[in-house]
Amino acid sequence: MIIWLTFVFSKIKRIRRVKIMAEENVPQISGGEFETIPQLLASSESLQLAFVFLIVGLVVIGIIYHKFSHWILSQKFNYTRPHVSRFVRKAVLPLFAIALVSSINVYIQTTELFEIEDTIDAANGLDPADQFAKILNSINILVIGWTVSHLVPIALTKRDKSILEREDYAEWDDMRGFSDDDNLFHRCFKWTPPQTTPYDMNEDDFKKYIQTDDGLKFLEKYRTSKGLAVGSYDKLEDDPFEEWKKSEKEKYEKYYKNCITGENQTGQKLRPGVVPEEIYPIDIWREQKRQNNYEPLIPSSKPPGYAKKQKEGIPKSAKQVLPIGIFLATVLGVVTWWGVDLVVLATATGGLALGIGLALKETMENYFAYIMIKKDKVIQVGDRVTLPSGYNGLVHKITPRVTYIRHGLNESLAIIPTKQIVSEEIINFTKAFKLVPATVDVGVSYLNDPNQVEAILIKIGKRAMKEVKDGVGNHLARQKRCPYLDEHQPSCGCDKNLVTDVGDPTVRFNGFNASALDFAVRVFARDYGSQFKLKSEMRKIMYQEFKNYDIRIPWPIRTIYQGDEKREAEEIGKFNKMRNKLVKEYGLQEAEGAAEED
Repeated sequence: MIIWLTFVFSKIKRIRRVKIMAEENVPQISGGEFETIPQLLASSESLQLAFVFLIVGLVVIGIIYHKFSHWILSQKFNYTRPHVSRFVRKAVLPLFAIALVSSINVYIQTTELFEIEDTIDAANGLDPADQFAKILNSINILVIGWTVSHLVPIALTKRDKSILEREDYAEWDDMRGFSDDDNLFHRCFKWTPPQTTPYDMNEDDFKKYIQTDDGLKFLEKYRTSKGLAVGSYDKLEDDPFEEWKKSEKEKYEKYYKNCITGENQTGQKLRPGVVPEEIYPIDIWREQKRQNNYEPLIPSSKPPGYAKKQKEGIPKSAKQVLPIGIFLATVLGVVTWWGVDLVVLATATGGLALGIGLALKETMENYFAYIMIKKDKVIQVGDRVTLPSGYNGLVHKITPRVTYIRHGLNESLAIIPTKQIVSEEIINFTKAFKLVPATVDVGVSYLNDPNQVEAILIKIGKRAMKEVKDGVGNHLARQKRCPYLDEHQPSCGCDKNLVTDVGDPTVRFNGFNASALDFAVRVFARDYGSQFKLKSEMRKIMYQEFKNYDIRIPWPIRTIYQGDEKREAEEIGKFNKMRNKLVKEYGLQEAEGAAEED
């Protein structure tokens, strides 16, 4: 850096001497004390040798550091203690560089080098010893600035990881342990049953549950219709958080061992320290588990470099840009120390900066829109949105220039400027909550009793809420209480994240059609995409139930009756006893409290 600045200012001085007349009307950039550095170096051969030795020493240190850094990356503690590894790699090089520069400085100051070869004219006001010491001190300041600029983000990242670790512990507590915990939660907490009958539970059932071990397990998992757990937990360990951290570290140790030994489901031996990365460090390992709902990770289940690939296109965060700012501030401080007029320099470059700013106007608008989106979480990857043009899809990728919206059926990809997200009306179906109505419309014969039809539709909706699941067995319909809890199984989450009073299915008698009575049955899906399968399965259940109870869906044609109406009424009347029994069992839906459409 010092050599480069010396070269620049010597060129400036030479140009000023050649073009005196042209420079009379141009603001001059003072080179300060940099202009004396060439004279200083030219004054002494010993000084030149010392300077060459300094440069060679820094190059050698850089080569050694490169080898050392590769060795660190292949060690186990780089994976188990990644923040310590980063700290060591960023601190070792500056430490040796400062030691080398300081040693040369001390050597030169304690010898008679400048007294013997003092060839600089005293009239020029130059002190060779002080000037060369200032050069070495400037190098030390730049090295220290570079070090601080890289260590501060490491400390900030460590703080963020600690916050995420606390959030993971909160999830562990809410889930009553992870699937690979070996019952750690119940070794840290003991559940105490309630002393009184829980809300909306029969007292006789409560007494029966509380007398058996299976019943106590059922009560521990039980939630009321308001989503509240019953009973309380007492700590068995003084600090459950520390026990959980210890357990997570042991699980990672096992993961790392399985990676390097090949004792895993894929049978592959993974190598530490290679590029692209084959083994996740512990912080990336936690991040991947977080994305997979805290399920155990299988070594080599993803291609090498998968975690890094996920972050491609994401601009640098403030922590990543911070080193540039700190180092630039250090350079400006050193330049000021050497007497360079920064005001004139800034004035001379102001016009260029203004021109660049105007040329990059659109780019900067998109970039600041991106910052607003990330800060306010307007949209996130995976959200279902509708654009002003009517295009509906999933947010695939957000970059500082453009945003990619993928069609739900993967038939196309919309690419829009990122600023459009904050400057135009975007409909977000998944912002703040995931609750989407799944409504099935149906027309039935005028010969069917509307009360009976309503009861059957309620039964259809309740069956759909309980029976319709995704590929891993989770319910697609939102409801007050997960049906799995009645079977002494953990909730699949269909009873969580409710922002409205979702109860039984909603049935509405919408009108009298030309050939049918129009009804609609509605349940709430857990997200936008789930509604399609939920409605499809509801129609299958509806077909089956209508067939069982002879609820007829009329053809969209005119029917001329010639005495057949009485016969049809007799045929339908045969099922009245069965249908009335169904009305008594399921009842009629109350109007109060039912969710109405706007």
